[in-house]
Amino acid sequence: MCPTASSPSAGKAVVPEVRPGPPPIVRGEPVEVADGVYVIPDGRVELVPNVGIVVGERAALVIDTGMGPRNGAHVLERARLLAGDRRLYLTVTHFHPEHGFGAQAFKGAATIVYNAAQRAELHRKGAAYLDMFKKLSPAVAAELQDVTLVDPDLVYDGEAELDLGGRTAILRTAGPAHTASDQIVLVDDRVLFGGDLFETRIFPITPYFPPYDVDVDGARWIDLLDRLIALSPEVVVPGHGEVSDVSLLHDVRDYLVYVRAEVARLRACGASEDETAAAIDQAARARWTTWERPEWIGFAARAFFHEAAS
Repeated sequence: MCPTASSPSAGKAVVPEVRPGPPPIVRGEPVEVADGVYVIPDGRVELVPNVGIVVGERAALVIDTGMGPRNGAHVLERARLLAGDRRLYLTVTHFHPEHGFGAQAFKGAATIVYNAAQRAELHRKGAAYLDMFKKLSPAVAAELQDVTLVDPDLVYDGEAELDLGGRTAILRTAGPAHTASDQIVLVDDRVLFGGDLFETRIFPITPYFPPYDVDVDGARWIDLLDRLIALSPEVVVPGHGEVSDVSLLHDVRDYLVYVRAEVARLRACGASEDETAAAIDQAARARWTTWERPEWIGFAARAFFHEAAS
């Protein structure tokens, strides 16, 4: 069934609004999810990521910082308590503010490692995202006060291996997908960190914000999830939401495949972008009733709509 011209519009907001709730502050203690691998859980607080800390015999790796210098300092303190006098590394799954805009707290205290595309995307979009996020709410603006965007100490292309001593972390360029420069981190071939490439019971965050940002690539995102599923990770740490297993990758892939197929079907009926987004929004809410952040459904539909048109 195709929507009619009278179908309600899904709207074209630049970015979804932040709902009232706790401020975006990283709290709590690290929880061990595998040998030597810890996560400071997000507590399902909006704009708080799951933060990873991987501890080896000689060094430790921090994955994501939280938003702003206060969160970054808190994460650094927790990492120091676990790592002692071991050498520290920091990497981020992608450049978005809640994942990487606390990096300044680590400058000089850790070796910061990004892939080349991350550094380029931070240079290209970092200031604009900082300004955009400050406008989301007073609580977000407070955490982003006095943010300084910092460059990495080490930059790699493709893949880098960190030998932490008895524990190995593979850093691998994975974008474009959620962003132009996504990165996954695979620890001992068992534990997978992927930032916002996958989230637990949350509609995938699809940052399709024309004309500000149109680098999300749904087709490549699906292909990437297929490759990650083939790795058969035992523990999957999402950007947001509870730590899971490989079933989470299947869940996110199935949703994206559904949106892509529905976009193709509705476009074939002659539906407009607004009609397509509205129809998919209604259907997906009814199908994934336990997932949060349904406001992202329309953004995903619009991203696939434009991919199909290109």
